[in-house]
Amino acid sequence: MDKIQHNISLKNYNTFGIDVKARSFIEINTVAALQELTTSEEMSNHFLLGGGSNMLLTKDIDALVVHLNIKGKKIIDEDDNHVWIKANAGENWHDFVLWCIDQDFGGLENMSLIPGNVGTAPIQNIGAYGVELKDSFIECEVVEIESGLVKLFDHASCQFDYRNSIFKSELKGKIVITSVTFKLTKKNHTLNTSYGAIESELSNMGIDSPTIKDISDVVITIRQSKLPDPNTLGNSGSFFKNPVISKEAFDLFIAKHPEAPNYKVSNTEVKIPAGWLIEQVGFKGKRFGDAGVHNKQALVLVNHGHAKGEEIWQLAMKIKAAVKEQFDIDITPEVNIY
Repeated sequence: MDKIQHNISLKNYNTFGIDVKARSFIEINTVAALQELTTSEEMSNHFLLGGGSNMLLTKDIDALVVHLNIKGKKIIDEDDNHVWIKANAGENWHDFVLWCIDQDFGGLENMSLIPGNVGTAPIQNIGAYGVELKDSFIECEVVEIESGLVKLFDHASCQFDYRNSIFKSELKGKIVITSVTFKLTKKNHTLNTSYGAIESELSNMGIDSPTIKDISDVVITIRQSKLPDPNTLGNSGSFFKNPVISKEAFDLFIAKHPEAPNYKVSNTEVKIPAGWLIEQVGFKGKRFGDAGVHNKQALVLVNHGHAKGEEIWQLAMKIKAAVKEQFDIDITPEVNIY
């Protein structure tokens, strides 16, 4: 197990680039090292850190920051149509998606370029362009912090919901996801092109029969046209969840705002893009000191250089209040706030 360090800056460990300090810090590269750490007194007050992509740090972390960096991926089973792949928690999500596409394994291509690591993906049930992690998820291995035991969570046990899971609620802080197993297609891939601008972008490129790589390439193109690179402009991707409202509330809303984009979730619920709502209340491209809203995608809050986490959080609350006042719709953060 690596040595515990003290008073370490976390600026390079979170995609917002917020410069806060960790009281203590350790990097974990194996499951055995994690199990050993669970017996340490230091683990009584700990803070788990993966790719640092889905968080806003608003203050110094007065705890042991455990940076999970367990690498590796392998095929554990396959048949004529499907392959089962186990990826460890420290694998970069986008690199893993591209690796799968290179092998012509389908199912993750719509989630190309989502920031973060594999281990944190189930916590949020990440998703993009009509596809969610739960669609290809089989199981994940976790280490229980109290006992140090390795346990297995199948699909049902994870209680997946829109940008949510049991790991974000009742098991938060109690387990560490160390690997995730996916079931992907080897042929006859099911392509999801109906969401967002995928179909129009494919048409612009003259592609009538897209491959999974074509889908991935288009998603990357669309995301890069809207979303800033965290390496050059600090951000955490989509800051707010797209609100889902009742059919009754939607009927009232769309009568006043017939131009609003919307997506049917079920016979009783409709999803409204949060980015559209934020743009309508005038925050797109606005800057308040070094905290701001991206000029191409209002759903993305950014750090222009030296913003404090608290400043970004205050901006988020201003946006939330403005959307509520104008549309009577509540938008809630997708990122975790610390």
